[in-house]
Amino acid sequence: MPSNQATYDDANLILRLFELRRDEKLRKARSWFSANFKPTSMEEFQKIAPPGTEENTYLRMVMSYWDMAASFVTSGVLNQELFFQSAGELLFVWERVREYVPAIRAAMKHPQMWHNLETVANQYIKHVEATGPESYAAFQAMVRGAGAKAATE
Repeated sequence: MPSNQATYDDANLILRLFELRRDEKLRKARSWFSANFKPTSMEEFQKIAPPGTEENTYLRMVMSYWDMAASFVTSGVLNQELFFQSAGELLFVWERVREYVPAIRAAMKHPQMWHNLETVANQYIKHVEATGPESYAAFQAMVRGAGAKAATE
């Protein structure tokens, strides 16, 4: 079997990640993120989810979930191709935060914050672009205009 071939363990881990996404609190956080987290500046980012608020908790839940899921891919525990087939929300999340990550890392003095998410998102972008040069640009446009129904399943 080729080393890049997905295994039953990969499939089981994908199913477990899906079950975690169905957790009531995480589902609520993901719904909030999709509908409300659309900053257009770092100042707005901080106003949408200030420290100590429920919104900040939701933001941290969403970000830590997807960074954890991405860590399985970056560590080689989970087949990347199989992950890409069921984890489009990771790219949605990354697109919403990507331009703010350097400032957040600097403020937190944590240069590796969300590193797994970033690494897998960049690989995912290449995967999407391989389907057509306009594919990722279309996805970015969709994310910028996405409403409450996006990425909550």
